[in-house]
Amino acid sequence: MTPSQAAPPYRATDRTVPTRARERASHDRELVRSILDETSVCHLGFVRDGAPVVLPTLYGRVGDVLYVHGSTGSRPLRMAGQTDPGLEVCLTVTHVDGLVLARSAFHHSINYRSVVVHGTARQVDDPEEKRSALDALVDHVVPGRSSDSRPANAKELAATAVLRLDLDEVSAKLRTGGPGDDPEDLALPYWTGVVPVVRGYGAPIAADDLDPSVPLPAYLSAL
Repeated sequence: MTPSQAAPPYRATDRTVPTRARERASHDRELVRSILDETSVCHLGFVRDGAPVVLPTLYGRVGDVLYVHGSTGSRPLRMAGQTDPGLEVCLTVTHVDGLVLARSAFHHSINYRSVVVHGTARQVDDPEEKRSALDALVDHVVPGRSSDSRPANAKELAATAVLRLDLDEVSAKLRTGGPGDDPEDLALPYWTGVVPVVRGYGAPIAADDLDPSVPLPAYLSAL
C-alpha cells in the first residue's frame, strides 16, 4: 500500500486519548489491525446491575468489525439482544513483548502492544452474517480451519450468539525499548535490560481417535 493509499487513522476521542504517556498512543488503522490479528483472546467489559464485569473470550476481525461469540445463555450476549441499540462495552487486547528490568524497582516495566475499543455491541441476527462471523472466529484462531471442518448445523447456530462491535472508537498503545533509569542510578551494580517474551506453538498432537490415514493439514504445519 502506497502512502497515498494508506488507510486513514481512526478518529481520536476523549476515550481513546490516554491521560498518561500520550506519546505511546496511536490511532493508526494498520497498527491497530496488526495488533488485533496477532492473537485471538480479548477481554470484554460491560456493566451488569450497576457493577463492572470483564470476561475473557474469543474474537475475530473482518475489516473494521470485531465479532465475539458465546452461548445464547451468556449474560452479556443476552443483554446485547435485550437492550436498544445494544450493549455498551469496552474490549481490550494486549501483547506482552518483553520484561523491562531497570536498576531501580520504580522503573521496572514491560514492553507491550495493546488495543482498546469502545462502542455498542449488537447481536447478529442475519443468518449469513452469523455464519460468516463464526467462520472468521475459527480462522482467526487457526487460519484455514473453517474450510477444513464441519460447518455449524441449525441446532448449533441456534445455541450460539454472536456480537458485532464496529471498530470506530479505538486506539493502540505500546511501549518499546529499554529501561529508563534515573541518571543518578546509572552506576548502580544491578543487571539491567530487556527479557524478550516470545509466543510459539508446539507440534500438533493428534486425537486418540483420529484415523491414522488423515494427514496433518498444511495450515497446521505452517504454524
